[in-house]
Amino acid sequence: MTLVLLNPHAQGGRAARRIPALRAWLAAHAPEAHLAAPEALGDSVALLLSIPEGSRVVVVGGDGTLNRWLPAMLARRLTVGLVPMGSGNDSARAWGVYGLPWAQALTLALQGPAQATDLGLAYWRDLADQTHETPFLSSLTAGFDSAVGLRALNGPSWLRGMPRYLWATLHELIHLRHWDLTLHSDGHLKHQGISLFASSLNTPTFGSGMPAVPHAQLADGQLDTLLAGSFGRLGALLMLPRLLIGRHLGHPRIASWAYRQLGIRCAQGVPLAADGEYLGEARHVSIHCQAGRLQVVRQ
Repeated sequence: MTLVLLNPHAQGGRAARRIPALRAWLAAHAPEAHLAAPEALGDSVALLLSIPEGSRVVVVGGDGTLNRWLPAMLARRLTVGLVPMGSGNDSARAWGVYGLPWAQALTLALQGPAQATDLGLAYWRDLADQTHETPFLSSLTAGFDSAVGLRALNGPSWLRGMPRYLWATLHELIHLRHWDLTLHSDGHLKHQGISLFASSLNTPTFGSGMPAVPHAQLADGQLDTLLAGSFGRLGALLMLPRLLIGRHLGHPRIASWAYRQLGIRCAQGVPLAADGEYLGEARHVSIHCQAGRLQVVRQ
């Protein structure tokens, strides 16, 4: 079975406008595919869990859509294609489908061969000492960039993509915060001290195309950390242009390394976001690379 599943809330609801065109295109080119666009998240998840194991699903949406549906797609061992219609689209960039006309992206998603891709899996404990399990495709952020993501989600509807994240970043700088983080990487103490953020990436970009870890690969059996130490407002503001062009890794307060398992501890609680979706605050996070866990259609 092939399911084309559209998130009608993606792009602030603009993705829903594509439904008539998608339905007409599928009737002409892929009548065996079933198009669905449930309004409620629970209905989408139930639909994914109802289709035969190993089926192909074409997701019409962005990073947040992929993240919310990821547990169900993993449970059914689905092959995933993507027609990017989101705000961030960092998975689409890594999969080589960002910028394609939607009909071309849909053709590839329906017909292209699948490749095994790594995932991240985070186990984390919130401030109420409740435990959570969160898989992610692109990034798990801890600290400043998670706060930016939350502000971007609640930002003005007329801003999209990179301008929305830049707006959120500049506003978050006004209320600049740091966190006392302890990081253990593959069993070794890697960092301890005041930090702006500690992010984990499987894709080269996050935040709608910022080249955070340009050398990251989707299927190398490891994730990449991006750690920022203590920055003042001016220092963080001056770092932003370097981050936008991928020239930040040489800064003495920036570090990056590959890992298979990473532990983060923060007694005060640090804000988390997965694939741009805000999760909450955590005192302890354990992040694991799951090599080749998902079959995706990518170029």
